[in-house]
Amino acid sequence: MEKYSDMGVATKETPFEVAEASDVVITMLPSPSHVLEVYNGSHGLLHGGYHLRPWLLIDSSTIDPRTSRELSAIVSSRILKEKRDSWENPVMLDAPVSGGVLAADAGTLTFMVGGPEESYNAAKTLFLSMGKSSVYCGGAGNGSAAKICNNLAMAVSMLGVSEALALGQSLGISAKTLTKVLNSSSARCWSSESYNPVPGVMEKVPSASDYDGGFASKLMAKDLNLAAASASEIGLEHPLTSQAQEIYKKLCEDGYENKDFSCVFRHFYSGDNEL
Repeated sequence: MEKYSDMGVATKETPFEVAEASDVVITMLPSPSHVLEVYNGSHGLLHGGYHLRPWLLIDSSTIDPRTSRELSAIVSSRILKEKRDSWENPVMLDAPVSGGVLAADAGTLTFMVGGPEESYNAAKTLFLSMGKSSVYCGGAGNGSAAKICNNLAMAVSMLGVSEALALGQSLGISAKTLTKVLNSSSARCWSSESYNPVPGVMEKVPSASDYDGGFASKLMAKDLNLAAASASEIGLEHPLTSQAQEIYKKLCEDGYENKDFSCVFRHFYSGDNEL
């Protein structure tokens, strides 16, 4: 708060005070419990009763679709203090992002958005001021659903690339050489090409700085828990999710919860072979 206040940004003491002073509110928080506290807590965004000033509330947290849908229903049941165009009720969009810290710094995030399409169209300029693209995913909760599916695929991809690179090094292929093979072959993916998990292969990625920064392993573990819970709710088998869940749980238990999730490479390989 002091940092941003010193930069000339207006700050408030509570989420409720933010809501009272804002037309649009954007939240991005670690887990569903934090989102519910910021919205429904004693000094939350919705503390002021049935009349709200903000016409649009955007939540860019990575949470489960059910929580997003429940909050959307609560928000849309409120009444705007001042009517905006044809809208008498405030609207909520779930709009989690992809790209991580690097894309956030570069302004190249992708927003995946759920909620009323009319509201999405009205908010598109906001998304494009913070990122390079936005994708409309459908009704309330669909942005959150897209995000946990994306992070599930990202986790499994990182595990596959890490295991392959560890195997390659153990068989005598340098990580740099094998990465060239992967990136010019059918195994090419974001984890191999843009976020390589082996120290020394790429610059300006967490593996180049002892896995500091980036996307914490504890957050990946949380997202895999969300994916597993969502799959269980609808009776979908999810063997890869369960396996990834166990690996990241163990990684956190071993003390790497605050390291970038690509440090899972060390789960497979800790030798000193040539990079």
